[in-house]
Amino acid sequence: MAAKPNLSGASDSDLSSPSEQSLPNRSINRSLRLAEKERRKNEAEDSFGLALKYFSEVKVGTPVHGNDEFERNLVCVEKVAYSKGLHPEAVSTMLEFAMSCRMGTSPCARVLKCLVPSSVVPQEAVVRAVVWLGIGKIPVGTQILFVKWVITMFDLIDAKDQLRAIYGFIFNFVMEENLCPFICHLLYLLTRKESVRIFRVRKLLELQSKLGRQPFLLHLLSLYKVFCPELVTLSIPSRMKTGFRNHNSPWKSALISVQKRNGSQAAHNISLSVSTSRKRKHGHLDIPVLAPAVNKPTLSESSPNRKVVPLVQIQSFAHLLKNMHQIELPAQMGSLLGSSLALLYLDCVQDESALLRLNFWLGYALHEEFLFNDGGAFQNSDEAQQFLDKLLSTQHFLQEGFSSTEAFLYKFLNVWDGALMRPQILGLLSNIPVVPSSQIGRLLFEPLMQLFFTSSLFFKCGLLDCLNNMLLKWLTWHSVYALEEDLDISLNSHTSINMTLSGFKNSLMELVQFVGRLSTVGLQVEGCHSLLLSFVLDFYETVCDMFLKYGLPLVVMPPPGVFYPALFATDPVSVDRLAYIMYRYKMNLTSAKQREKQTERAFRINRQTIHEFNHYAVVMVNCLWNSKMFQPGMGIELSEKLLLRSNVPNYTMSFDLIHHPAFLSYAVDFHQLLQPSKKEMDLASIKQSRPWTWYIDFLCSQGFDGLKHFMNSNINWPRTEDSQGDGVSTQQR
Repeated sequence: MAAKPNLSGASDSDLSSPSEQSLPNRSINRSLRLAEKERRKNEAEDSFGLALKYFSEVKVGTPVHGNDEFERNLVCVEKVAYSKGLHPEAVSTMLEFAMSCRMGTSPCARVLKCLVPSSVVPQEAVVRAVVWLGIGKIPVGTQILFVKWVITMFDLIDAKDQLRAIYGFIFNFVMEENLCPFICHLLYLLTRKESVRIFRVRKLLELQSKLGRQPFLLHLLSLYKVFCPELVTLSIPSRMKTGFRNHNSPWKSALISVQKRNGSQAAHNISLSVSTSRKRKHGHLDIPVLAPAVNKPTLSESSPNRKVVPLVQIQSFAHLLKNMHQIELPAQMGSLLGSSLALLYLDCVQDESALLRLNFWLGYALHEEFLFNDGGAFQNSDEAQQFLDKLLSTQHFLQEGFSSTEAFLYKFLNVWDGALMRPQILGLLSNIPVVPSSQIGRLLFEPLMQLFFTSSLFFKCGLLDCLNNMLLKWLTWHSVYALEEDLDISLNSHTSINMTLSGFKNSLMELVQFVGRLSTVGLQVEGCHSLLLSFVLDFYETVCDMFLKYGLPLVVMPPPGVFYPALFATDPVSVDRLAYIMYRYKMNLTSAKQREKQTERAFRINRQTIHEFNHYAVVMVNCLWNSKMFQPGMGIELSEKLLLRSNVPNYTMSFDLIHHPAFLSYAVDFHQLLQPSKKEMDLASIKQSRPWTWYIDFLCSQGFDGLKHFMNSNINWPRTEDSQGDGVSTQQR
């Protein structure tokens, strides 16, 4: 009992747990760790500062081999560069050291490879390095490495005015054969209208005669021709290979990792221009942020009195109109895809140089990620799908496709499995401009035919819908850009693609005939599936009105492999649509014949086309109306013995509007309405004159307007009480 008071009087510290007693020790240990970390950080910063001081003050002629101080300082700079990146002053110091060759040429390449900036690159440092480039004692390999570094870091250079001021100095390096491809790439990025001079054009043409039609020369000349077409008379091919290769330089992966580690905004600006190697998936698919080309508060062009407005500062359409001719394009042309106002500017001004730059960027993004991607990791990527959707919406906004997208599709179709991002790829495919008939088979038809016959029904339907949209766009381009005087058309307002009317007709004819072949075989393979037949008829609804709706002097009839499956379809909608298509064909042919008589310049209708239409019209009338199926001259002839063996009574009436599988249910409903009390079904009684007239009116009341138009335009049918439903004649062309 005496012990209890002693326990009650014990202090709190005596009763505390061991973990509570160790709290002060933990705090002390944590403080020591933080202090040690801070000390090491300060030491690293001090050593980095000393390293920079060493390279800025090192004497000319200092040896490299056996120089431990040099090696220690360079390792320190490399460690900082690859972990946090070099600040602008450090970039200037190291770039000056490398290009001045104060310790010889051996360390130059190593120093250039570690020039990974943390934010921006000072323009003055780049200009001084370019001047050092002209001294001539730097090895060619190091010169190439430096120019590649400038191209890679181009969008991180804080300004471009001084670089453009020495454009002529940089241009002189195109005469160096090894440097020429890289200098052309750099000039392409720096070129403005005032940079184009006749002596430079002549120099590039002289190089072309020496080196051949190199893509890098053609791309630079194409940009010159955009700015000054009167100076560049050279014919530039409408489709060229990629002019400037996306070199796997040593800075790309390091630059991306540094920017992401620092969380810098610049990471968004460079994500498309400096992707990692091909093992990094979707390095190009992030649309960059709209940022000004010059990172300065006050912006000015070559004229000091002219103030320019960065596109990023435009906030409304009214603001855009007010500053239409003072707008500065962004540093990254890919950022235009993410801004509706930027696209409005691009569409209104029609800046050819901007389109060239945008196509250049887009070509890299598509080729690197979809053609040169290792492992196919993008197959389930939402990022790639969103990128293609954004590209599609941009093309729909501009109402035209990009040439880089077109070149990408021609290559991608040869490796595409038909399932990967099918809606996006088919959407892009439908936007390509008219392909010359001499190339359309190799570029489009061969890969699409292989995909069509090895894919599912839904792919077949999607491809036919894509080709229908492609045909609609081609016809729309013709109707918009056709010149009535010389019958030449410009197929794209932003390119120099010109094609004569005969060439356009040949390409269009090739497309229609190709779809006819696909449809014929596809309907056979899929058992005349109604869904596939619907898309086929969609296509021919466009084809049948090419003359009246789009002013194209061309009429192409569907092949028998499309006409007869539609005529004998089991659903009434397909038969009705076929009737409407035949009605529109007649309207187009009639109008064309009338214009042929009125004007001498009108096209002459192919007599074979008229013969095909008349044959199809007679078949439809004899089949649906006159009950003369399988008769001689009907196109589908069967021997009488074979027909008798089928045990089908009155086989000639099997496909008229009463007994046709598509309309049999309507005939039964009409018979019940006509004779509700009669127990026996006598469908042949509908063929009598008055019931037949009522039956036709009954079908028209069910919404079969195609049949109604076809009958009114192709059948001479006196609607009287004494008239008979059979034995009528057709109105032939």
